[in-house]
Amino acid sequence: MTVAAILARKGRDVLTVPADTIIHDAVRLLSERRIGAVVVADSSRRIEGIVSERDIVRAIARGGVETLDGPVSSIMTARVVTCADHDTINDVMARMTEGRFRHLPVVDGGRIAGIVSIGDVVKARIEQVEREADEMRAYIAMA
Repeated sequence: MTVAAILARKGRDVLTVPADTIIHDAVRLLSERRIGAVVVADSSRRIEGIVSERDIVRAIARGGVETLDGPVSSIMTARVVTCADHDTINDVMARMTEGRFRHLPVVDGGRIAGIVSIGDVVKARIEQVEREADEMRAYIAMA
């Protein structure tokens, strides 16, 4: 299964914010949308960074709550690891595990084309394993 299959089911909508967004406003968006990260992108939808709940917690631990008054560009992860539609679930799981992050933007032609979370990937992998088990049971039953 590929990233494209995951996005075909969940959709390609991605919440993005400009780099000058105030962190407090980004926190509000994360809470309202019940998501764990927001992509920082320019007006052409080119990724400039990503801000996760973890980034925000670390920033507050370093600088106190006053940090929330600054721009997301001051705390975002600027070197964003991405994936493409053709990447497999196993490829994506490996990147997420190695990088220790839970959100992976999908890029097409240098622009954001979707986002997958660890929950999306685990759900797809479980479905894949269940389907393989069903096929194996059907094969054994026919023998």
